[in-house]
Amino acid sequence: MKYNTLIRRSHFLIIILLAALLSGGFSAIAQQNIRVEPPFWWAGMHYNKLQLLVHGNDIARAEVQLDYPGITIQGITRVENPNYLFIDLILDPDVRPGIFPINFRLNNKHIYTYQYQLKQRNQESASRKGFDQSDVLYLLMPDRFANGDPLNDNHVEMSEKVNRSNPSGRHGGDIQGILEHLDYFKDLGITTLWINPLLENNHPEYSYHGYAITDFYRIDPRFGTNADYVALVDAAHRKGLKIVMDMILNHCGINHWFIRDLPMPGWIHQFPEFTRSNFRAETLTDPHASLADQNRMLQGWFDRHMPDLDQRNPYLRNYLIQNSIWWIEFAGLDGIRLDTQPYPYAGMTAEWTTRIMDEYPNFNIVGEAWLQRESMTAHFQKPYADCAGFSIGMPVVTDFPLQGALSRAFSEPEGWSEGMARIYMVLAQDFVYDNPYNTLIFLDNHDLNRYFNTIGNDMQAMKMALTFLLTTRGIPQLYYGTELLMDGQEHLGHGEIRKDFPGGWAADTVNAFVAAGRSNAQNEIYNHLKNLLHWRGNARAVHYGKLLHFLPEDGVYTYFRILNDEVVMVMINNNTEPKNVSINRFSEVIGGYNQAREVITGQPVMWSDHIVIPARTASVFEMVK
Repeated sequence: MKYNTLIRRSHFLIIILLAALLSGGFSAIAQQNIRVEPPFWWAGMHYNKLQLLVHGNDIARAEVQLDYPGITIQGITRVENPNYLFIDLILDPDVRPGIFPINFRLNNKHIYTYQYQLKQRNQESASRKGFDQSDVLYLLMPDRFANGDPLNDNHVEMSEKVNRSNPSGRHGGDIQGILEHLDYFKDLGITTLWINPLLENNHPEYSYHGYAITDFYRIDPRFGTNADYVALVDAAHRKGLKIVMDMILNHCGINHWFIRDLPMPGWIHQFPEFTRSNFRAETLTDPHASLADQNRMLQGWFDRHMPDLDQRNPYLRNYLIQNSIWWIEFAGLDGIRLDTQPYPYAGMTAEWTTRIMDEYPNFNIVGEAWLQRESMTAHFQKPYADCAGFSIGMPVVTDFPLQGALSRAFSEPEGWSEGMARIYMVLAQDFVYDNPYNTLIFLDNHDLNRYFNTIGNDMQAMKMALTFLLTTRGIPQLYYGTELLMDGQEHLGHGEIRKDFPGGWAADTVNAFVAAGRSNAQNEIYNHLKNLLHWRGNARAVHYGKLLHFLPEDGVYTYFRILNDEVVMVMINNNTEPKNVSINRFSEVIGGYNQAREVITGQPVMWSDHIVIPARTASVFEMVK
């Protein structure tokens, strides 16, 4: 009796096991959380193709069914990892928005349904105007700016907790903190906010900077939510402010979900042992460079916690392009700052830029090309082609050569190639750029010594540098805290150049958001900057006018911005004594003008043969006929 019972039980178990094997583990797939990215899309986009990345346990074994008017499955790709499917869709121009099921079936049985949403695109979004030369960008690091919501300082899903005493730790700044201070930017005269990355960086340490993304579609919950980010952009727009999002194509974080379960070996660059980039972008423009050096530059990792993405992989390439377009459309962005522009493959950057600019023709992008020579920098702005036929350059590039000149020009004695001559010689090489006016110009940023430290805490040098920055060619960028004379040296640690904005935390004893909380020196530089910014807001000659400059002479550098009848003259005296400057030298520009208004003081100036420029001063004149 017992023997027969055991036989029957064994047969039953065998039948159950066979049924599970034949079914392909229906419940294993059906009960899990299938990830689909992009999580939704829009009807009415210029580009009519959409590639969905689907991730789930053994999802590649499933068949895909989709029945929605105006959408056709062009193809389904199964790759080396069975946990991935790539679904290529064609969207008809007249496809209507709606929610439709994507059904997954195995052995003719339904196992899972994903409800995919196609939203209605706002057609005005296609013609949105990005930032340009009329704007001034304000770069801020969200974790170090202001803590508007202390309740999100720590999050159960995030491994690093807040520790404001650690210069390299999380301090708690967030989206709400930025939102609460939009009036501060507006009052100062800023037009555009460039915010360091806000996307999820789920690492046990050093995650505050945002450049090691672990989810490309999610705002880090310690900053807020996706909805909070959209609310910030909307509120900024209502106040006339633009938002630039910081994006990374070169690398992600080691804890990204698709790094933990790679779709295929060629998704990232892999080596027998950890291999760091040589960080030598010069090898990409060097006609004599070895392939070994170029590959080390392009394929080496930034750090052990930042895997280097291989953008030659067509699925990864499309994933990153769609993600950028998704954020532009979803959040209503006004621009992108592309991190480490030279490090992704040129073909990737060209296709990415082309797809974005085709979708948003008036949009703008600035690429971080951290190089020390003008010709090498210009290479990353000029149009270039790859094997796929893409041939568009980066609209705007960062001008590190000019920043290098500014770091020394106002802090050294005048000479043949020193002082003001440094600035002149950089600008004299503008012929190498596709458009020198489309360069992002700056004194410092989140990776460099604070400029006030670089110039030896010299207030007059600071004023001259800021005046130059806001009147020369290019698009000016200020780093948060510059208006407070923030100090710091990069070699002491990035925390030294990324200090908390005083007053951004409820416990702060000093609130620099208001004049009463600033020192006399801080208010002096704040007011100097504010006056210049508000004047610049309406100075069309500075926005779009031609730059014409004269050789520095006796330590005085003179240049003009000219737009039709609007003429602005800037004279910078870098000497320790006043200079009596002959006006006749500039007659080709100001021959028809007999008076001016000095912008900083507001005083009228009548022309004679000479003008006296005070020592260590930059004077700005609006010409009047």
